[in-house]
Amino acid sequence: MAAVGTVAFDEYGRPFIIVRDQEQKSRLSGKDAIKSHILAAKTVANIVRTSLGPNGLDKMMVSPDGEVTVTNDGATILDQMDVSHQIAKLMVELSKSQDNEIGDGTTGVVVLAGALLEQAEELLDRGIHPIRIADGYESAMRVALERLDAISDDFPIDQANTENLIQVAMTTLGSKIVTKCHRQFAEIAVGAIMSVADFDRKDVDFELIKVEGKQGGRLEDSQLIKGVLIDKDMSHSQMPKTIKDAKLAILTCPFEPPKPKTKHKLDVTSVEDYKKLQNYEKEKFQEMVNQVKDSGANLAICQWGFDDEANHLLLQNELPAVRWVGGPEIELIAIATGGRIVPRFSELSSDKLGHAGIVRELSFGTTKDRMLVIEGCKNSKAVTIFLRGGNKMIVEEAKRSVHDALCVIRNLVRDSRVVYGGGACEIACSIAVNKAADMNPSLEQYAMRAYGHALETVPLALAENSGLGPIQTLTEVRAQQVNKNNPHLGIDCLNNGTNDMKVQHVLETLAGKKQQISLATQLVRMILKIDDVRAPGQQQGF
Repeated sequence: MAAVGTVAFDEYGRPFIIVRDQEQKSRLSGKDAIKSHILAAKTVANIVRTSLGPNGLDKMMVSPDGEVTVTNDGATILDQMDVSHQIAKLMVELSKSQDNEIGDGTTGVVVLAGALLEQAEELLDRGIHPIRIADGYESAMRVALERLDAISDDFPIDQANTENLIQVAMTTLGSKIVTKCHRQFAEIAVGAIMSVADFDRKDVDFELIKVEGKQGGRLEDSQLIKGVLIDKDMSHSQMPKTIKDAKLAILTCPFEPPKPKTKHKLDVTSVEDYKKLQNYEKEKFQEMVNQVKDSGANLAICQWGFDDEANHLLLQNELPAVRWVGGPEIELIAIATGGRIVPRFSELSSDKLGHAGIVRELSFGTTKDRMLVIEGCKNSKAVTIFLRGGNKMIVEEAKRSVHDALCVIRNLVRDSRVVYGGGACEIACSIAVNKAADMNPSLEQYAMRAYGHALETVPLALAENSGLGPIQTLTEVRAQQVNKNNPHLGIDCLNNGTNDMKVQHVLETLAGKKQQISLATQLVRMILKIDDVRAPGQQQGF
């Protein structure tokens, strides 16, 4: 609604609009409100639609403080978008839900939800009630999920042969910035999951996988470390850089003399008093160092820092130390090495020490950055993925890519069934939903057909983003699926000469695809039931 009004200025020079006949303005409700919601959702979906698939385009986002992010990860794009409309915020939450539960498919779920709402708008114009549309979508969703179960293949996980898992990870990484190291990153992700997975419980504890990035190198320098990597170095440059058969004292108490718990001040009035205080501090430092050495430790990991005097004493006593190690790193080191976190020097004993095969200091780059690697740990399940990149932007995008791959492999550990990507499963589900609609005598058949058309939006977007003729390509693939009864045929985005996704090894997890369809349908059903918005001070329009 274009409101006619007058611009005025307050006492601070800030403009505001005085709207004529404001008391007569009304909030949107009924069909107008639903259409307003659909328009907002379609706008968000169209923004990320061009990022779908291996040839999807990246988005550049600039934060208010000027920080630049370049990515085609749907969850990141939507998270950093500054949206104010309520339904647009729901679309952002939809993407977050998919990311939290599955980790991949964040763009596809928003594109599908936008397509479903676009189809619903046409049905509303034809006079079909929103509830009937929602019910039809629900029926179509059940048909689609049953079809996904029918066309899925089981990928049994063999710890000795992980090629299947690598192929699935490569599909996930196909649209990311790390495609130049496609297989290497897939192998890193699979290796990390295989190291920490609990195959009896069919689950993966992500707390045991740490992803660390360091700029100033090539993507090819990224590696999987079977241990813990911390962005610290030895507290003194003359301490040994490699410690074999390390026994770690993991301390959360500071290397400093205890302070008297009194409100009275202490005046040092003579040189003798100062020397006494100095000797007291030195004795306390020496006592602390001796307590650590007496426990049998040959490396001290400290959460807090210590001054130069304590550092010099540690060097003199040949006790290497690392200071300012953060809380999460301390916990991960304790889990990996089988040690206990000790809050007081008096409680330190040999049975509380952590054990590692080797602790070594890495040095790299022209700036000689140094990091510590703790390998050969007692609990070998803790691993670190160490990513390199030319700048911060590349490293951050590599982290997002690896996170998606890790989530997909974790989902395969939980449920080893896969479906074929490239839009193949969406086309197969669309065909099944349209058949079911023809068998349905009620008014819901129109909503079911609309649902089938919406499912085809994903292969349409894949073809469009790959420079193919979207309508022609989709029509040909759908006809081939029907004629050959082959649900594995999809969009040949990479021009490999075949559109059989089974031959191309383009794989997606069944759990991820089912979650994508379920979440999109639930959100659309919820939006169709909202016929009034009563936000404070909101006028007609958005």
